[in-house]
Amino acid sequence: MGLSAACGPAAPGSAGAGPTGRPEQPRAAVVRPARVTGVISAIVLIKVEVARIPEAAQQIAEINGVREVYSVTGDVDLVAVVQVSRHEDFHDVIADRLNKVPGVLETNTHIAFRTYSEEDLEAGFDLGLDG
Repeated sequence: MGLSAACGPAAPGSAGAGPTGRPEQPRAAVVRPARVTGVISAIVLIKVEVARIPEAAQQIAEINGVREVYSVTGDVDLVAVVQVSRHEDFHDVIADRLNKVPGVLETNTHIAFRTYSEEDLEAGFDLGLDG
């Protein structure tokens, strides 16, 4: 389900009337802080020696706290999604373990402060948070 571009209720008698004949209220995107569920997420951009990309990706994927690893095109070779319960845990996962995987040349970490997803949007509507 896509997001509506409408910013307010529809005018009486206009398109968009609900089953009761009253205008439907637009649904806003659900925006939640990344820590709502007790999890802090980071996206880690990783440069790796070309000959070691498959092995490095596999080793990184096996690190506790790493949720996903993608082989990508562009300026970096891998992108990892890391999730931890405390900011301090990023040091253990990224600095102490991920950076020490053989073949890893450089990392650039981006900590998420909000999550936007279609899944969150649908869950909000299921809970009656649409108005």
